[in-house]
Amino acid sequence: MAPPTLSRILQLILSSCLLAAGASLGSQPCEDKCGDVSIPYPFGTTPECYLNRAFLITCNKSSSTHRPQLGRGNLVVTNITLEGQVEVLNNVARDCYSASGTRVDRYSPWLRASMYTISNDRNKFTAVGCDTYATVTAEREDSDTEYITGCISYCDKNDAKSFGNSCSGIGCCQIPIPSGLKNINVSVTSYNNHTYVWDFNPCSYAFVADQSKFNFSFTSFDELEDVEFLPMVLDWAIGNETCNVSQGKFGYACKQNSICLDPANRSGYICKCKVGYEGNPYHPSGCQDIDECQTSKHDCVYERKCVNTPGSYKCSCPKGFHGDGRKDGTRCSRNELNVIKISIAFSLCVLVVIVGSSWLFYINKKRKVLNMKKKFFRQNGGLLLQQELHEREASTETVKIFTSEELETATKNYDESHIIGRGGFGTVYKGILKKGTEVAIKKSRVVDQSQIKQFINEVIILSQINHRNVVKLLGCCLETEVPLLVYECVSNGTLSDHIHCEDKDSSISWEIRLRIATESAQVLSYLHSAASTPIIHRDVKPANILLDDNYTAKVSDFGASRLVPMDQTQLSTMVQGTLGYLDPEYLCTTQLTEKSDVYSFGVVLVELLTGKTAHSFVGPEEERNLANHFNRSLRNDRLFQILDEKVANERAVEQIKEVAKLAKRCLSIKGEERPSMKEVAQELEDLRKLTCQHPWAEVAVNIEETQFLLGQASSVSTYVSN
Repeated sequence: MAPPTLSRILQLILSSCLLAAGASLGSQPCEDKCGDVSIPYPFGTTPECYLNRAFLITCNKSSSTHRPQLGRGNLVVTNITLEGQVEVLNNVARDCYSASGTRVDRYSPWLRASMYTISNDRNKFTAVGCDTYATVTAEREDSDTEYITGCISYCDKNDAKSFGNSCSGIGCCQIPIPSGLKNINVSVTSYNNHTYVWDFNPCSYAFVADQSKFNFSFTSFDELEDVEFLPMVLDWAIGNETCNVSQGKFGYACKQNSICLDPANRSGYICKCKVGYEGNPYHPSGCQDIDECQTSKHDCVYERKCVNTPGSYKCSCPKGFHGDGRKDGTRCSRNELNVIKISIAFSLCVLVVIVGSSWLFYINKKRKVLNMKKKFFRQNGGLLLQQELHEREASTETVKIFTSEELETATKNYDESHIIGRGGFGTVYKGILKKGTEVAIKKSRVVDQSQIKQFINEVIILSQINHRNVVKLLGCCLETEVPLLVYECVSNGTLSDHIHCEDKDSSISWEIRLRIATESAQVLSYLHSAASTPIIHRDVKPANILLDDNYTAKVSDFGASRLVPMDQTQLSTMVQGTLGYLDPEYLCTTQLTEKSDVYSFGVVLVELLTGKTAHSFVGPEEERNLANHFNRSLRNDRLFQILDEKVANERAVEQIKEVAKLAKRCLSIKGEERPSMKEVAQELEDLRKLTCQHPWAEVAVNIEETQFLLGQASSVSTYVSN
């Protein structure tokens, strides 16, 4: 016989040591249970039965029911697992009051078990009550710093029907806790001594507990009155060093047929039986082999063909024939299974490759789209909008953020047939949302940074305007290449369409024109005088005054508007506006004031009177600028020669003359000589009211009876009322 090798001798010595250690542990009268709780090694009730003092369990036998307690303290243990967790009973903090608001009971428990950490994946910090503020304080395992957090729960009796089983801040609040906390203190208090909720909730409660062992409902207020403890889970591990450091050292706890694991949420290590083994990996006897053939944990066709091996098994093949000459019908099950497994594995691999490739392509495409939307959001001034709204404390509760898909569907991918207008800053499309709501979608052009600021400026302005004669902003979309604004749909075109139309029969009457002028003036007066921060429109013109089916004016297009700080009366800005409507004083000085809007509105009044455009590139040179032509006509007593035919036929001579006088004042070269928009709006409103009191049509029997603006007679036609 060959002499034993050195490795064999070492194996025999190690086996002898393990058997000796097992005999030593087993020879002691170790208790494996205390009451209904099992006590597995490395835990024990005596020094001979536990690994070290961190795993001492004191079995309290003073009562009829034996109670296991952690260490020599009073922390009651209800369950111990070899996966590194101990369930204990943790005190519930409380704060109770009488009907008069006097505190009658308060308890703020603390837990000291420095060799254990609070399980963050099993526990949560919970506070229950309708007038409750709770905090939890703890030490961090990896540092000397202190951790503290809390939550607030507030409600009244009317909230009871909305409680359900949700712990979301109404009657109950719940928050997770981080890993590595130990030695916790819990406290709870009240804001108003439960004065307003005492009839159904006189107490506040707080606790760190196993989240699966507490479900909140309205009855929890009463149930917690009688609850002193709730289950909480602690994490345990061996020592405070990793597997790599501990392996090979004296006292290494992982025994035969086990592996060492580093837990993710605490220091130290834990042990686990290898695959194919079971038992206690900490016990000196180690983990025992599982006989898969006896426990039916195998896939052999016949159990008699299963052969157990250390940590696994194998299926044997038949070797011949039966005595009657028939061949054994049992094939080698392992070969059959191997063929099936290979086929299935190959098919699965192909399927995984196809599905995985498709999934990766889809995810990559979605990521690109998402990144592009984020890029456009920044590019289109999303961050600027957020900053501006924050600085101005503007509310966006009524402004909806639309997705690009919603607006593409509403406009049939921005089909040209949906275009209802074009302007200096973009194109306007008519869209129909899913609920059937008609909207107008303003799609800006590809713009530079200054135009982006104009777009964001329009959102800021409209978010602060609440007026029936201002086009309502419904929302915006910033995740497309060009920014979009969504307005209410005003279906009857612009004022420009109606007063500059070639078909005179379709032109609107003087009465409607005067009402539109009054409503538009009231909007500008509101912007200048009544808005929280004064606003200068800066682009007042008929094309920016929309009309609904009742010819109600809706002022729009605030892309060029400016907010005026309360302590300033004028702003120095880059000149902006539309040719023919620009205030000449603003054009020369670049000093923007409210009187700049007055000048532009004066041009609008002249357009309402004459039906002519503010600026034309055809006709005599002296008539191309409407404001200058109008003023020259007044000086030469030729007002009624330049009136729109539709207006002239209305015969409201005196009313027309008053509006012309007002327009003349608005068009003064010096801003200080112009009236305010408040005065303009009031004068127009007064003129409209007088219409109801007596007709403005006059009988002019001779030319001398017709008085014109400059006090001189003119050879214009006379008007005779019916």
